[in-house]
Amino acid sequence: MKTDHYDVVIAGSGIAGSLIAKTLTRAGKKVLLLEAGLQAGVALDSDGAYNNYMSYLDRFYNAAAKVPNSPYPILKDAPTSNVLDVVKLTPGGPPPPGYLVQMGPLPFASDAVRGPGGTMLHWLGTTLRMLPNDFKMKTVYNQAVDWPITADDLRPYYEMAELEIGVSGEVSEQTYPDTPAPKAYFGKDYVFPMHKIPQSYLDTEIAKGVQNMTVKLNKRQYKINCISTPQGRNSTPNAKYPYRDVIWNKAEKKLKLTGLLGEKYDYNPVPSIWDAYTGQRCEGNASCVPICPVQAKYNPLKTLKRSNFDHLTIITQAVASTINIDEKTKEVTGIVYKRYNNPDSPEYTTGVAAGKIYVLAANAIENAKILLASGAANSSDQVGRNLMDHMVMLTWGLTKEKIYPYRGPGSTTNIATFRDGPFRSEHAAWISPFDNWGWSWPVFSPGSDVSDGLAMGLFGKQLRDYLNERLTRQFLLHFECEQSPDPDNRVTIDHQYLDPLGNYKPIIHYYATDYMLKSMEAAKTVSDQIFAANGIEDHTVYNPVTDAGYVTYKGQGYTYRGAGHIVGTHRMGFNKHDSVVNHEQRTWDHPNLFLAGCGNMPTLGTSNPSLTMTALTFKAAEAILKQLEK
Repeated sequence: MKTDHYDVVIAGSGIAGSLIAKTLTRAGKKVLLLEAGLQAGVALDSDGAYNNYMSYLDRFYNAAAKVPNSPYPILKDAPTSNVLDVVKLTPGGPPPPGYLVQMGPLPFASDAVRGPGGTMLHWLGTTLRMLPNDFKMKTVYNQAVDWPITADDLRPYYEMAELEIGVSGEVSEQTYPDTPAPKAYFGKDYVFPMHKIPQSYLDTEIAKGVQNMTVKLNKRQYKINCISTPQGRNSTPNAKYPYRDVIWNKAEKKLKLTGLLGEKYDYNPVPSIWDAYTGQRCEGNASCVPICPVQAKYNPLKTLKRSNFDHLTIITQAVASTINIDEKTKEVTGIVYKRYNNPDSPEYTTGVAAGKIYVLAANAIENAKILLASGAANSSDQVGRNLMDHMVMLTWGLTKEKIYPYRGPGSTTNIATFRDGPFRSEHAAWISPFDNWGWSWPVFSPGSDVSDGLAMGLFGKQLRDYLNERLTRQFLLHFECEQSPDPDNRVTIDHQYLDPLGNYKPIIHYYATDYMLKSMEAAKTVSDQIFAANGIEDHTVYNPVTDAGYVTYKGQGYTYRGAGHIVGTHRMGFNKHDSVVNHEQRTWDHPNLFLAGCGNMPTLGTSNPSLTMTALTFKAAEAILKQLEK
């Protein structure tokens, strides 16, 4: 079958697809949105949305493993990556089971959600901007590549993104190395839409000993700087925040923030999906990953709900497969999709969605897979290449005094000291969040602590006392190391590996360069000094037998984990020879094909990529509107 003709056809309803759909339909454009997930997932009426979200919660509560994807439907016809499938690879052996065909030599350790709302259903909610030098790594540090835009170019779009998500934070506390003071970086009078989420008791206690301490690294000294972390979750609205919406200004052909300066101002937090009484404030439920039980955390369905539904058509259970291209004009003429009725059955019908402009807004792996399957946008041979993630090294220990983890958002404080600096010419930068969830990530606490206590023969009051003493002192420190783009870290396809609908499964080739491994060595050196100076008993163990992400550098072993930050594979650049899209996110090869999402990012930096992706998506939406009105 062939669908009606639209101004714009979008594949994917994560933040990128939902934001473009909302922005374009409110500007009066006719939009078709294709979504691989289930119909129930996009229910936006009060009862349907509420019941659907409650089903996610029920699935989460009943799941044995509380991993990022545990609340969300597992669909055979729209399969996705899962951290439970990340296992140690056997050199020369067959790829392990799972959606990603892991060809090594290391496993790619991050997952995604294919369904309404996308992977930001289970994001942590950290909303850090990239730093100025992140956009010019080649120029400043002779590493990686430069972006074709600067931090200043992206500033107005960052502001739009912070309004869309509803960021809570304190601008004056955002002090970063080798970066202008907050008033210069953010703007003299700029404030976030909401006041910051209160920093946890754990954070304030740890910061007493860590803030301003000096550490030595590679014959240099660094002063530790602990700052509050901006969050994509509701707190108290800031009455000084001057904006309320983003509009398309036809006269200037720009997206602009509408201001309320000089008027009575009543800012409401980003609304929950179904009513005005849910998700108004973060309640500290400590389950941001994988799901906020009250929806105080932003998710893209909140954006989709604010679309103009007189101009928006949504087709669910429609898995984008390939794109059709006119051989003469190189223009895209349709997105081919396979629509299933039963997600566990291989039966489907094929449709072609036609429009004037097309947007692939799936995650970076899925976008690359569709382009490769179509032979599209790849004159530069960069499609699928430069796959990146934050390779997360964890350290953990017991504090002398009780700090009471397992409360509040995953992180409210981070060490920003190593986000930038001259060392980036030698090894990767990192950010170090304080983790409020004890040792749950590395050793599955508190369950493992119960098992340990039972193995020691403890029962009743003795076991309770043991857990009370141990769980209340658990401290976990992240080192989220930026991964530099490498053409050999990539996604490919092969007819040997197909999913139940006959679509390609992504083949992943992944490894860690010395630039990355040296950053793990450096980060562990810093962690050792922090633990020693603060009397934290180190319990960190990296196991070469059981840890899927175990690596060695100079004879020392480390373990990395995935951050869920899937970046690269169709990067933005200066010309068609070095990249897939231009600074407006339009493909060089096809004048009416835009790519949206983290796949466009040339480098990763040390910030969680969701905010930057949202800013870039606003930039893409603006370019699409300009093109439609020519």
